[in-house]
Amino acid sequence: MLRRSFRPLVLICCLLLQTASVGFAAEPERYQRTIEKYTIPDVVLIDQDGNKVRLKKLLEAEQPVAVDFIYATCTTICPILSAGYANLQRKLGTDTTKVNLVSITIDPENDTPALLKEYLGKYQAKPGWEFLTGSRADIDRVMKAFDAYFRDKMDHKPLTFIRSPKDGSWIRLYGLMSGVDFLEEYQKAGYN
Repeated sequence: MLRRSFRPLVLICCLLLQTASVGFAAEPERYQRTIEKYTIPDVVLIDQDGNKVRLKKLLEAEQPVAVDFIYATCTTICPILSAGYANLQRKLGTDTTKVNLVSITIDPENDTPALLKEYLGKYQAKPGWEFLTGSRADIDRVMKAFDAYFRDKMDHKPLTFIRSPKDGSWIRLYGLMSGVDFLEEYQKAGYN
C-alpha cells in the first residue's frame, strides 16, 4: 500500500526534473546575422520634413548608417525596431548625428511626411534619424535592393541593416534585437 502512494510522488518528481532541465537548454538565437553586398538604387525619397533626399548619397556617406523598413501605423515589430534606434540615440548622448539612422516606410501610400514626423516625435527622435517615404515604385526598388521586399505590409519582417565602414558591406540582422544587441552590433561593425 505504501508503494502505491509513492508512485504518484515519484512520477511528479520525475516530471518536475524533466521540466526544469528544459529551462537549461541552450537559448535560441534572437536574431540572425549575415554579411551582404547591396547596390543602393539612386532614387530620391522624401523625409519627415518634406525635403527631397538622394538615398544613395545618404546611405553611402562617410559616417555610420543603419537602415530599417517600417511603417508608421504598425503595432507589431516596427515599434520594437524603432525603440532600438531611440535607445542607440540615447546611448550616443549629445552627438546623435555621428550615425545616420534611416527608417524607410513600406507603406508610402499612407505614410506622409507629417505622419512620419509625428511618429519620430513619439520616439523622441533626435537629429540623425531620418524617416523616408516616396513613390511605391521607388520604395519597392529600395526594398528589393536590400532583399527585403514584402508584397503586403502585414507580412513584413524584422530587418535591420548596418553598413560596415571597412568595405561598405552590410550587416543584415534578421529578428528582434534588444537595445544591447543593437548597440553591440553597431560596435562590431566598427563604430564606437
